[in-house]
Amino acid sequence: MKKIAIMQPYFFPYIGYFQLINSVDEFIVYDNIEFTKKGWINRNRILVNGVDCYISLPLKKDSDYLFVKERFLADTWHIDRKKIINRIAESYRKAPFYKETYDILERCIMFEERNLFNFIFHSLQQLLNHLQIDTKITISSTIPINDELKSEEKVIAICNQQRAEVYINPIGGVVLYNKDRFVSQKIELKFQKSNYITYKQYDNQFVPWLSIIDVMMFNSKDEITFFLNDYTIF
Repeated sequence: MKKIAIMQPYFFPYIGYFQLINSVDEFIVYDNIEFTKKGWINRNRILVNGVDCYISLPLKKDSDYLFVKERFLADTWHIDRKKIINRIAESYRKAPFYKETYDILERCIMFEERNLFNFIFHSLQQLLNHLQIDTKITISSTIPINDELKSEEKVIAICNQQRAEVYINPIGGVVLYNKDRFVSQKIELKFQKSNYITYKQYDNQFVPWLSIIDVMMFNSKDEITFFLNDYTIF
């Protein structure tokens, strides 16, 4: 049975995002969806002196109603990106897997691209390659459906177009989707919940659900592979 998931693009998302990708046969990334402020599209959290702090992609000022693929990084990005990579370096320099993780992050952050979607999509590809996740990745605008469809109807249209028999959504979608509506389209709706994951962050009290950056800095590939499968689907 073909399983798919659909999500917005996120800037160095947390481990649950990669668990979702790892659990399906095809993962669709929305590029033709409205950019949302104060979400996770252009920001995430890392560990700084034992507490969680945001790192953010600065955006060029534009309409709040544009799609993600129509937004661009700020004109000051060539300066801001150095500040971000330096902040990550300062925060994790003594982490056990700093060197290999920093090299990947540097390739992502220093990538010469100002389009927001293309920039994030490139980093996602780099991370998936490093984590050895080979799920098929599809950009939503390449799927021929009615672009005026919204939320549940849009998801169902994508599932039908991609011949999916199972749609998996993060646990937060329980209040958004109706299982009977999916069943009527011969699609099984399932939800994924990450199990609580902990690991040693220096000698600090553990801060959960930070960016994948934090997971990669403190864990080996084998440990991350275990985390990628540490979830519940119902």
